[in-house]
Amino acid sequence: MTERPRGRPRAFDRDRAVLEAARLFWRHGYSGTSTRTLTATLGLSTSSLYAAFGSKAGLFEEAVRTYAERYREIYQQAVAEKDIRTVIERILTDSVHEFTQPSDAHPGCLISSAVMTDSTSTLDTSTHVAELHNANEQALLVRIERAVQDGELAAGTNATDLTGLIQSLWHGLSVRSNADTSRESLLATARLAHRLICRQLASPTS
Repeated sequence: MTERPRGRPRAFDRDRAVLEAARLFWRHGYSGTSTRTLTATLGLSTSSLYAAFGSKAGLFEEAVRTYAERYREIYQQAVAEKDIRTVIERILTDSVHEFTQPSDAHPGCLISSAVMTDSTSTLDTSTHVAELHNANEQALLVRIERAVQDGELAAGTNATDLTGLIQSLWHGLSVRSNADTSRESLLATARLAHRLICRQLASPTS
């Protein structure tokens, strides 16, 4: 009797595993995603999943940090721009591009996903994301305050109110991206908002 050749086991791709897990978590929340569903989707045994990530919570934490930290990068790169108008434009449009990455390489926006309304006893994702938002908002506020001091924006511009407006737009774009609004539509909205903000805040000496 001839022994049947065994197929080669699928190579473990950590990045792909985190992406696929993130899709499940974003769609169903942490508690709504079972370990059995994860192992079936990732093609891993339970022991292999635990060996790679420590636990379901460990995989969840890696997914959150992998995809949430990109927003910090967007803000850091934007506030480094010399012109405040470019700062605002980049925050809005670069974020839209991030929200609408091709689905084969990105799980969608974490911020307005199911996982943000979920609660777990193993990982306080809401706290991590809130800290991330606060850091981004503070970086933007500091940059706008500098723009007012330097005369880039009209005297009397309220930096706190402007920061709040931009953050509200950002969150709205995030929610719409998860509702399958097209990239083109979101970019059109972001660019219109940018033009209206810049028109309102134009310095009379510019």
